[in-house]
Amino acid sequence: MDKRIYVAGHRGLVGSAIVRTLQQMGHSNIVTRTHAELDLKDQAQVRDFFKDENIDEVYMAAAKVGGIHANNVYPAEFIYDNMMVQSNVVHEAWRNGVQKLLFLGSSCIYPRMAPQPIKEEYLMAGMLEPTNEPYAMAKIAGIKLCESYNRQYGTDYRSVMPTNLYGPGDNYHPENSHVIPALLRRFHLAKINGDEEVVIWGSGTPMREFMFVNDMAAASVHVMQLSKDVYDQQTTPMQTHINVGTGVDTTIGDLARLIGKVVGFSGRISFDTSKPDGTPRKLLDVSKLKALGWSAQMSLEQGLEVTYADYAKELAAAA
Repeated sequence: MDKRIYVAGHRGLVGSAIVRTLQQMGHSNIVTRTHAELDLKDQAQVRDFFKDENIDEVYMAAAKVGGIHANNVYPAEFIYDNMMVQSNVVHEAWRNGVQKLLFLGSSCIYPRMAPQPIKEEYLMAGMLEPTNEPYAMAKIAGIKLCESYNRQYGTDYRSVMPTNLYGPGDNYHPENSHVIPALLRRFHLAKINGDEEVVIWGSGTPMREFMFVNDMAAASVHVMQLSKDVYDQQTTPMQTHINVGTGVDTTIGDLARLIGKVVGFSGRISFDTSKPDGTPRKLLDVSKLKALGWSAQMSLEQGLEVTYADYAKELAAAA
């Protein structure tokens, strides 16, 4: 019998990619709910959902997410909403006999000044980045929630921590988008408007790691399907999370030049060094993921080409 798999957050960047990946693998019994159909912050609704649906596995990709601005303006919502959603889903999954669950976290769980590349054991070894501390605290609580249910109830709830993600279905909002969709939008507009120059904030020297979302989905399914014996070889009962990334980073300057090339912008790219750079480097150590038999497939340039084609199609459909 085909497993009934619930993907929470199926309309989001990662959740939608997980659904696509599962469908490509032949899974036809995928359960989804929109926010209007199921408010994951409401314990009674989540309880009724799990009681009625006979779920076998859960991919926990639902979360309230946003950029620095949103995290600064709505810190209470970021910690409350995320803690309520993950607490309800994990608890009601356990109450209804779901043995396997994959919790999706974020690389912002690690200390702001963590040594590079960032290993899983650096969790809670220092102060968090203040601008997204409430969100990071909620995600840390989610990891520990899964670990605690495993320790007390014998469940097999796992956690993966992705690096910066991008790809089809991303958010291109002018104020709330992350760096790749924001730059794709700016370079596209510059090309359309015939601008001679695009100015990038900061020096362009900070280094960041970026992963195509389809790779993230493939890694998530791979980690979920590993036997417990294999997974346990790379984790401990109180450190069950696994980093998911490419193991390769690039400067913001090189990223901007690559996006300019992909978009077809032929003007100048300059850097406004009066603007802040942020953390100098943020790269995940993915040696545990590689030891579990998985590595990223999509190069940054290939991923950007696919993403830009999707964005252009989105713009054409909206025109």
